[in-house]
Amino acid sequence: MLFDGRLIGSSKNKPILIVLHQERSSPGRVGHILLEKGLSLDIRRPVLGDPLPSTLHAHSGAIVFGGPMSANDEHDYIRREIDWLSVPLSENKPFLGICLGAQMLVRHLGGAVGTHHEGWAEIGWYPLHATERGKALMDWPDMVYQFHREGFDLPDGAELLAEGHHYPNQAFRYGENAWGIQFHGELTRAMMHRWVVHGAHRFELPGAQMGQVHLDGRMAHDAPLRAFMDRFLTHIFQRTGEPVAACA
Repeated sequence: MLFDGRLIGSSKNKPILIVLHQERSSPGRVGHILLEKGLSLDIRRPVLGDPLPSTLHAHSGAIVFGGPMSANDEHDYIRREIDWLSVPLSENKPFLGICLGAQMLVRHLGGAVGTHHEGWAEIGWYPLHATERGKALMDWPDMVYQFHREGFDLPDGAELLAEGHHYPNQAFRYGENAWGIQFHGELTRAMMHRWVVHGAHRFELPGAQMGQVHLDGRMAHDAPLRAFMDRFLTHIFQRTGEPVAACA
């Protein structure tokens, strides 16, 4: 299944707006899960000049994915994306930020994004601990895949759902419908292989794991992470007025 067009899927439901940050980026397994649930995808790449809609009235919600850039960068498209987050927030539309997308949401809400005070990175598989509020919402995986060297403060008014060690803020909810996760649950096997190859120069960072650990960890930890992403996406988008079903 390729994600090389603007509108993917033939659902009569309103599409999910998908925001990607590189020419060859893909929504990966998140896209697969949403399509399996009967939703379509409207894919935009602002870095390549694609506009973001002034309203989400024609969409069921939005997901902003990660990328190698920083939410602190001064690129015009980064600033525009951060400012654009007022649209899903003001319209109370379901929104999910993944890694960079979560950090953009934090910046929009007035929180800080930055590196670890001792320079630690999370690149590979790391433990995740749900908070009591997170446990009340759903079951969470014990291990998640990470690929970042910046984290974020918890914004004022946000609810912490899951924690890590070096980067304590791993998942949060703001208001009823805005969510952010630091970790990656969207990677297919092929995507992980590409990340391991193209991101190998980062394996020397403090705390990072070598590439073989990424691939071996997938065998042990990916099934619970995939099951979580199905539950998580169902929880986020089930209140759009357009029913979605859990995947088999």
